[in-house]
Amino acid sequence: MLNFEITSVAGKSRSPKRIGRGRGSGHGKTCGRGHKGSGSRAGSRSLTLYEGGQMPLFRRLPKRGFSNYRFATHYEIINVCQLERFDEGAVVDAEQLHSAGLVDSTKSRVKVLGDGELTKKLQVWAHKFSKNAEHKIMACGGKAEVIQ
Repeated sequence: MLNFEITSVAGKSRSPKRIGRGRGSGHGKTCGRGHKGSGSRAGSRSLTLYEGGQMPLFRRLPKRGFSNYRFATHYEIINVCQLERFDEGAVVDAEQLHSAGLVDSTKSRVKVLGDGELTKKLQVWAHKFSKNAEHKIMACGGKAEVIQ
């Protein structure tokens, strides 16, 4: 069996561009800075959105709308048919749903929707229920309790 050791990554280090070393190099005389102006002088840098004194695009366009995304309450959705996997009489909460792989985190806010059928008596704890889901859980003799 052969053991190979890679000592360096290809293209990891590159020799610097040699500027100002004669006409033949292609970077002689003005060294790629052009003639005169602030761009040819030391310490110059251009701002990303600067358009040469012209009114910038972000100021020409009107500001419109409002996004509620940062303030909105996000819920993870569970359907009634997905609760069928739990045992009869079980207490189903965020921890149980997380261990079953139905929600991403135990800290997630959960909303139960009424898609599908439920045949087992369960005690379901969630942050929200649709009317249809609550009705289906109650019809099986279970409980739908809202967590605050």
